[in-house]
Amino acid sequence: QVQLVESGGGLVQAGGSLRLSCAASGRTFVRYAMAWFRQAPEKERKFVAAISGGGGTIYYDDSVKGRFTIGRDTAKNTVFLQMNSLRPEDTAVYYCAADTAIDVITTSPNYWGQGTQVTVSS
Repeated sequence: QVQLVESGGGLVQAGGSLRLSCAASGRTFVRYAMAWFRQAPEKERKFVAAISGGGGTIYYDDSVKGRFTIGRDTAKNTVFLQMNSLRPEDTAVYYCAADTAIDVITTSPNYWGQGTQVTVSS
């Protein structure tokens, strides 16, 4: 089992940048594929980006390709999401997620953080 805590959300103007971090508990961090999802007001939660346990496989939703970068620091048990060129439509609560199975990390991971708010003003 793993526990996840996000940080780094906030308010930023369109075109700006934010970096989200997710700290994972436990000693088996490398076993877990990690992902970021987001949920805008009155909308369903959607996949944003994912990275495999070893970091060699990365997925992005088309809406963030070229603007967002996911990465992980095994020594610190953290995964980050660097968000550049932010747009008002990126406004959402961002959730960190984890699962040992790479084939479900983009759809239905088992473990979730509590979320962090990102607001992009126009």
